[in-house]
Amino acid sequence: MVAPSFSVSDLVLDVPEKLDPKRFDLDAYMGFIELLCGGRVFQEAALAATLRFLLGGEFANVGDLAKHSYQKNQILEACYGSLDSLLASLRLRDRLACSVDLATGTGKSYVIFGLARILLNEGAVDRVLVLCPSTTIESGLLDKFRVLSADRDLRDSLPKRSGIRNPDIIQATSTIEPGKICVENIHATYAGTRSAIVDSLRGKGGSTLVLNDEAHHIYTPGTDRALKKWQGFLEDEEFGFERIVGFSGTCYIGNDYFPDVVYRYSIAQAMEDGRVKKIWYVDEDVTKTENEAFQKIRANHENNRQQYRPLKPLTILVTKDIKAAREIGRRLSTFLDSAVTRKRSGDDVLVVTSDKEHQANVARLPTVDSKNSPIEWIVSVSMLSEGWDVKNVFQIVPHEQRAFNSKLLIAQVLGRGLRIPGGLAAGQQPDVVVFNHESWAPAIRHLADEVMENEVRLASYPIDERGGYNFEIHQVVYEQAERSETISPSNGKTDILKKGRIALLPQASKIKRRTRYEKADTKETREEAVHVSYPLRPVPDVAARVRNHLKSIDIEEGTTYAKDIPQQRLETVIRRSLKEAGSSDDMVSEENEQRILAAFGPLTRRRSKQVRLTVEVDHLDRVSTKDLPSRSLGLGALRKEAGIFYDDVSLDAGHESDRKILKELDESHSYGSAVQRVPNPYNFKSPVNIVAVTHSPEKRFVRELLRSENAKVIDGWIKSPDSQFYEIDYSWRKGEHQKQASFNPDFFISIKGGKEVLVVETKIDTDLSDENRGKLKYAEQHFAVVNRKQKATTYVFYFLSPKDYDTFFQAVRDDSYPKFRSALQTRLAQ
Repeated sequence: MVAPSFSVSDLVLDVPEKLDPKRFDLDAYMGFIELLCGGRVFQEAALAATLRFLLGGEFANVGDLAKHSYQKNQILEACYGSLDSLLASLRLRDRLACSVDLATGTGKSYVIFGLARILLNEGAVDRVLVLCPSTTIESGLLDKFRVLSADRDLRDSLPKRSGIRNPDIIQATSTIEPGKICVENIHATYAGTRSAIVDSLRGKGGSTLVLNDEAHHIYTPGTDRALKKWQGFLEDEEFGFERIVGFSGTCYIGNDYFPDVVYRYSIAQAMEDGRVKKIWYVDEDVTKTENEAFQKIRANHENNRQQYRPLKPLTILVTKDIKAAREIGRRLSTFLDSAVTRKRSGDDVLVVTSDKEHQANVARLPTVDSKNSPIEWIVSVSMLSEGWDVKNVFQIVPHEQRAFNSKLLIAQVLGRGLRIPGGLAAGQQPDVVVFNHESWAPAIRHLADEVMENEVRLASYPIDERGGYNFEIHQVVYEQAERSETISPSNGKTDILKKGRIALLPQASKIKRRTRYEKADTKETREEAVHVSYPLRPVPDVAARVRNHLKSIDIEEGTTYAKDIPQQRLETVIRRSLKEAGSSDDMVSEENEQRILAAFGPLTRRRSKQVRLTVEVDHLDRVSTKDLPSRSLGLGALRKEAGIFYDDVSLDAGHESDRKILKELDESHSYGSAVQRVPNPYNFKSPVNIVAVTHSPEKRFVRELLRSENAKVIDGWIKSPDSQFYEIDYSWRKGEHQKQASFNPDFFISIKGGKEVLVVETKIDTDLSDENRGKLKYAEQHFAVVNRKQKATTYVFYFLSPKDYDTFFQAVRDDSYPKFRSALQTRLAQ
């Protein structure tokens, strides 16, 4: 194997198969269990394991079961460190208490009902209390239990025993007498009907079975005061409950798995078995604005409409609070009015919160699957977290990262879209797409990829088999000397007019934007391309807005900017700035409009000192990509942002140890999109065995280099190591001190037969640090010297972030790259 590993399933406690039929005859109940579960063998297995624990007599409590499992399972020792640590993690270690982990949408209610009926029929208990966290779940359980209780065939399949064969299904508004299954919402239990629970169950814990639905609320109650009392109720010696079972599809306390699980049926297994939808989430994406996000989300929604006809698709947007839900619902509705070509009903966006203004909307939720309901878009805070049994959800849009900051929350959000609707073609397993922010992808991936590994490293280095992609790079050896100069104060607005330009960004009215999705279980990836439109404003309108801004300043400050800066002059400056940014349009993007307004914001610039570096060239040298130093990557980094790219040549070339690891990675697919095999070796124009990267911007840039349309115009390229290859000295001010360092640009790209080399440093979109400003300044100065001292090769340096990659490579393809300036580079140059 690549590395020793284990999954969450390895943490499930071992309930032995052996069972004394004199204590409990499980075989006698198999007819009932099979009829109840309807061929869902995972439900049968969950019932069997739980019944063996509760009725088998092998263990007095869950602490004994944990000791037994610890002795048999070395992984428990690795996770908990000691038996004492495992036992300390058990909240109810002296009770017959356990948890059952069944993926959302796989029918926990059948197992809950089966346990209740079997223990009552067996005479092990004389009453059952089923607790749940909400009235929605309570209502669903009551309806399901009453239907199952009315099934005569199901009742007749129970073996004859001394216990209660046909219990009543009640709520806690009345006394919980023997022969009752009471289904109650934990909130109501503490809010107004606690006396019925107390009077009925005080001192009756030995003859009462307590079943808890959505049991993660017991240990992770959030801000709900009633939920915080749930665990205390179970532990209360006044009742003395002995048999307690919790059910959840999200058996996590934050990121830690429950220590008392006796059976697990995971989301990944349910997906593989076709019991739930396939989960896809965003792995890579560049989305600049909410409008752009809405365009992509709507494109997914319309694709779902076509793919799952005649079903009506639903998209859920999850927000952080009521205010956000209200605002996003309004903005989404406005967007749909302007973007949808077909006629809208005006009632297809439903906002669901706990606010009084949305109470009527909550009542509409159960029917949104119906074709008669116009609702297709649901904006919610947390009303849809559990117990909402609608099946036409094909897209989920979490609006903030908080929804994905733990395994528990990830599973809860995904769970809203897992159920498979009826009406599809036989055997069709639909998808649910989570349109998350790309930075949350590692957290989502962790849900279905519960493995840990020891540190195994894979090396990257030049190989003879790719020698044709090598090239040489000119390097200047120079000495440095510093001097400081003072910048005098000046009027910012006047300076702009003197310069006649404003640093604007490249813009377009429509760009094809790609979003990369990853499948949660197999790590299969796919790309979807959407032509995203960007609103533009005419230059005269933007100039008029600037003048209005100047008039406001004049009124407040007593200045005369609006008078001194005429409209025509402003338009001339804006048009010239657009042209220098590579746009010939007489229109301005929203982002550039904000930059223009900001340029006329400050009135003066303070006197300041700046340290400048003078360069004295010693000599010109050359370095070859043949001399790239070997560097290795730990496989543990692949769980974060790192990535590996390889092809057929990689599997046969290089050191034997690296080939062995790479072959195992190629066969296992255990790292998803972090390990990518390039299908066409002719697109792999780098002279190394594999390309290894450590950060997301680099990984995404390599994918663009490997894209066929880009590879056609490239002769060769390298991912430069972080040190000891091609160093550029730079300086920047940090606090009161001037700092000096060196860096190796991330990529060197040879084009036009080696006559041009594009040098690229990649960063995240918002990395506007003073250090990066220093890197840009001295790198541009460095390559200016290189170009001046030799004429064989022209070097162009770029600072790029992921949202600039599309436009950068388009400029490379259409030969306009000499004038290209990225958004990040423009900002750093200011």
